[in-house]
Amino acid sequence: MRRPKIGICTALERAQWSVWDQQAVLLPRSYVDAVQRAGGMAVLLPPDAHLTADPGEALDMIDGLLLAGGADIDPASYGEESHEETFGTVPERDAFEIVLVREAIARGMPVLGICRGMQLINVARGGTLFQHLPEYMGHHEHCRVPGSFEDADHDVRLADGSLAAKAAGETEHATKSHHHQGVDKVGEGLLVSGYSTMDELPEAIELDWNPPTVPVATSSPNGRPGPWVLGVQWHPEADESSTVVKALVQAARARVG
Repeated sequence: MRRPKIGICTALERAQWSVWDQQAVLLPRSYVDAVQRAGGMAVLLPPDAHLTADPGEALDMIDGLLLAGGADIDPASYGEESHEETFGTVPERDAFEIVLVREAIARGMPVLGICRGMQLINVARGGTLFQHLPEYMGHHEHCRVPGSFEDADHDVRLADGSLAAKAAGETEHATKSHHHQGVDKVGEGLLVSGYSTMDELPEAIELDWNPPTVPVATSSPNGRPGPWVLGVQWHPEADESSTVVKALVQAARARVG
């Protein structure tokens, strides 16, 4: 049986390695490792203007889509002006991933959004973001050490029976957090299935299977009444004990048959 192919969207950033300092498409190895541990094959998907116009060429090659963390999403994507604390936006990446996730959902393809990826799913469905959480929450607990997962653990409460709880394997879940933005207005057809125990910030979103206005497949190969679409605000790829990425790979394998 072939491994399910999981497309992982990459960052587009300036980077340094060896003697080089230039623009690069990149992805932390932890994402690839998590997919491979779960029995999947990682396929990296950098921003591509041709695929932004027609994402089908990429989606035809993969069985599941993983939206990775990274830079802040350009507020223009959800109709707002940029906050002074919003930085490092890459509109080229935003446009590519928004088109990709919309088409993936329409096809009934399993989709997992991690951190920025969860926010991207929300924006793709017409939702908005809090651009700087400390301004709204009054603390920096969601990003304690910039650039590190050290001392980054906090608990989330997941709705019993939700896709998020099934993927995590429990309803009270310890997570590794690193973000300063979060979901504000929830996008069309999505529901919040997990909250931070610190401040009730949405920490998991998933597609609601029954709303009549959501243009998605009516059934999925894994027996659910709609496609497998989950966003988590934490970083399961940074925790080898997490089962969240494995759940995506299993959903992709079920779709392959």
